[in-house]
Amino acid sequence: MTSPSVIVRFAPSPTGFLHIGNARPALLNWLFALKAGGRFILRLDDTDRERSKEEYAEAIQRDLNWLGILPHQFERQSLRTDSYDAVVARLKAAGRLYACYETADELNRKRKRQAARGLPPVYDRAALKLTEDDRAKLEAEGRRPHWRFKLDESVGHVTWDDLVRGPQTVDIGSLSDPVLIREDGTYLYTLPSVVDDADMGVTHIIRGDDHVTNTGVQLQLFEALGAPLPIFGHHNTLTTASGEGLSKRTGALSLGSLREAGYEPMAVNSLAVLIGTSVSVEPVVDLPTLAGLVDLSMVSKAPAKFDPADLDGLNAKLLHAKPYADVADRLKALGVEGGEAFWSAVRGNLVLLKDAVAWWAVVTGPIPPHVPADEDERAFLASARDLLPGDPFDGQSWKVWTDAVKAATGRKGRALFMPLRQVLTGLDHGPELAALLPLIGREQALARLEAALSS
Repeated sequence: MTSPSVIVRFAPSPTGFLHIGNARPALLNWLFALKAGGRFILRLDDTDRERSKEEYAEAIQRDLNWLGILPHQFERQSLRTDSYDAVVARLKAAGRLYACYETADELNRKRKRQAARGLPPVYDRAALKLTEDDRAKLEAEGRRPHWRFKLDESVGHVTWDDLVRGPQTVDIGSLSDPVLIREDGTYLYTLPSVVDDADMGVTHIIRGDDHVTNTGVQLQLFEALGAPLPIFGHHNTLTTASGEGLSKRTGALSLGSLREAGYEPMAVNSLAVLIGTSVSVEPVVDLPTLAGLVDLSMVSKAPAKFDPADLDGLNAKLLHAKPYADVADRLKALGVEGGEAFWSAVRGNLVLLKDAVAWWAVVTGPIPPHVPADEDERAFLASARDLLPGDPFDGQSWKVWTDAVKAATGRKGRALFMPLRQVLTGLDHGPELAALLPLIGREQALARLEAALSS
């Protein structure tokens, strides 16, 4: 069996709930794989054992499934430490990983001195000059080393052709040797990520542009491991409508909150993916269709502002086009009956599906009785009551009735229709009454007219 030519991954840390900004890379990876017939790996970056929580891990999977992302493979970095340890041994043996003993305060003072001299804040590799005796003395003082990856400065520059940003270049001399292992022996993001990408055969790494500066280091680490180099794409990130960054810690625009608010997943998907691209933001009915619209080269390099208010319009458009079969079970779960006739009558007035509950209450009652504005309106409603057609009500009943009332009272337009709408629904807006009246039924319509006249 041949392997897919495209393997992507989404690697969130289970330290909080996913928000709409996290959904963007997850969706772009999923759509990229979907379009290419590839595979999508969900890989939890759960090496931070204090902050990683199982409730967040479960929520991540639940949120992705809600969006329609169904990973082909699921991994946890916390179960792969043996692989990382083996790579560390190789890098140490090759002289590419070296022990450093400076404290955070000492490193900060070094950077300040470099800045005062007009030098870039690049680590000076002082630890490479330590002798065995020097290291032994430092450890005798209670110091424990952190470990840096020695970049290969001889190459000068690292280049790659970014799927979003085009040709990119990083001057290796402008970078500090990155710390891969903390003093307590735990791994930072870089090493597990690269080892996993290499072991899992990831071919394309699609992520936010806040990772661009990491790419030069990671490419050198791939080469040090003798692994094939993946193709990178760095998309623009989402901010709030006011331009602020999104954070899992604040819970702003979390996928769970959007789901609980009642938004359709494809409304969220459409906005999260299409905003900040050259494609117009319109509701897309399913993920395969969305995949056909998206090309990473069409993604803007500027941050994209996500305004939840835009979701309302997209959500409404999706609902207005949905056939009854798509929502029948969900309406039933909400306690809404009325079948296809009800759905056809009210869907054009919905923003969220749960809005149908309020319209079902209008149909079934009770509603507050309408109070006529004056004696002239009372007389008009009395005439309307007397001219109410007999059973059964159908799609023509509204026109037959209003034509008769118009002829009898001389009223037309708003003066004719608005009082009848207010009496029948308790509102001055809503679905076409030609469709709603048969659902309300003659008995209830008559009762509402009588209630208004007795008010």
